[in-house]
Amino acid sequence: MTVTERPGTPTFTDGFLVSSSPATGAEVGRVAVTDPDDVRAAVATARAASTWWAGLGFGGRRARLLAWRALIVQRLDEITDLMHRENGKPTDDAMLELLITVHHLDWAAKKAAKVLGPRRVPSGMLSSNIAASLEYQPLGVVGVIGPWNYPVFTPMGSIAYALAAGNAVVFKPSEYTPLVGKWLIDTFAEVVPEYPVFTGIFGGGETGAALTAAGVDKIAFTGSTATGKKIMAAAANTLTPVLIECGGKDPLLVDADADLDAAAEAAVWSGMSNGGQTCIGTERIYVHEAVYEPFLAKLTATAKAVTPGEAVDAAYGPATMPSQLDVIRRHVDDALARGGTAVVGGAESVSGPFVGPVVLTDVPEDSAAVQEETFGPTLTVSKVRDMDEAVERANATSYGLGASVFSKRRGIELARRIRSGMTAVNSVLSFAGVAALPFGGVGDSGFGRIHGEDGLREFTRPKSIARQRYPLPMSIYSFGRTDKTNALLIRSMRLLYGRGAPKR
Repeated sequence: MTVTERPGTPTFTDGFLVSSSPATGAEVGRVAVTDPDDVRAAVATARAASTWWAGLGFGGRRARLLAWRALIVQRLDEITDLMHRENGKPTDDAMLELLITVHHLDWAAKKAAKVLGPRRVPSGMLSSNIAASLEYQPLGVVGVIGPWNYPVFTPMGSIAYALAAGNAVVFKPSEYTPLVGKWLIDTFAEVVPEYPVFTGIFGGGETGAALTAAGVDKIAFTGSTATGKKIMAAAANTLTPVLIECGGKDPLLVDADADLDAAAEAAVWSGMSNGGQTCIGTERIYVHEAVYEPFLAKLTATAKAVTPGEAVDAAYGPATMPSQLDVIRRHVDDALARGGTAVVGGAESVSGPFVGPVVLTDVPEDSAAVQEETFGPTLTVSKVRDMDEAVERANATSYGLGASVFSKRRGIELARRIRSGMTAVNSVLSFAGVAALPFGGVGDSGFGRIHGEDGLREFTRPKSIARQRYPLPMSIYSFGRTDKTNALLIRSMRLLYGRGAPKR
């Protein structure tokens, strides 16, 4: 057994990527690093496999994907233990992540035919002799670059939907959780042994760069905004389309009529579960002045009861990526230096690898703790005069991923006004568990969608087919159009589309 100098830091030794526990530094396992030539070979092999996989049709793919779903559930203890050892999260959190994952896998497998299959569409009066149909065809090979914070749920939002749509997938898991990624690939191969439909490549950032340049038909990336921009720039060289899911600075709004107990409990869990390493987790809270003091008291009491640790049943585990400790510490120090108050924890909470809960008040809106993604178990709490101010502040960052609103009367209204891809009302993160809802952000949180019908279509190309059923007496699409035909077309256009213009 080897132990890294800084727990959780991946190391590269003799052509292998060595994965270690972020809690103890003990080696969890190792995988061979994939060099650029082998990345290109993996994509070429996947392209051949994609033809066979697409040829199975929706029914054949559904059967295989549901078998994979069942295998994952049957080996739940195995994968949750691996997630605990390699990622650091408690096994209960890993179980919840797997539960939501297999729910999405099940939905994608069962709904793909209805969402993507051929269907008739109205052809309109101009083309009354045309039978118009629309279908969605697979792209071919999709490259997926996954994160470490939710090493199963997040990449599977792309993998499962891309596979259900008929694509082959080449997956690069994070260098912090390569073994979890390999487990997914190996279990899929057990139910689809014929061809390498879902394969893996392993390494650091250079391996992801090689995948982007290897001729895939789309890249689905989850990670930082800075890295997302690099992926986009590289993909632009070959006009490779991209799906970018980056971070967030997610707000939670508490209205004057909110259930304060529910809001406080939800805010702490959303902001601190998984060690705060949740892109859709709460980081900022805006509270109506009428309930600010009682809410803060409840929030403080709830947060103080949360304790991280290495145990499998701890509230949350260590910071998976050691360098994130520096970001958390900088944000807390800056907030305190600029007049903020720590009502729970403080600078001493960031001692690593386990970061204690931190709740900050009176933090300036232009501080790093409010404007930048912290990705740790920290919350900033601000008093606002009304919900208009809360919405204004919620929207005053470059991010726009998730959000939450607690309000008995105005929840939906406020949710619509928040600039985010998803918003939960009187709950947190609930949109992630609804397979029919698309998931994605705006602004620095990225673009494109996984999950739901939009998530299936994300990994396809629409194919339009117009079949002439019978010829019309007059040919519109022809050089043989007569003056009489043109006059009739003009009269028809005026009759159908010329009404309603303002009078001059």
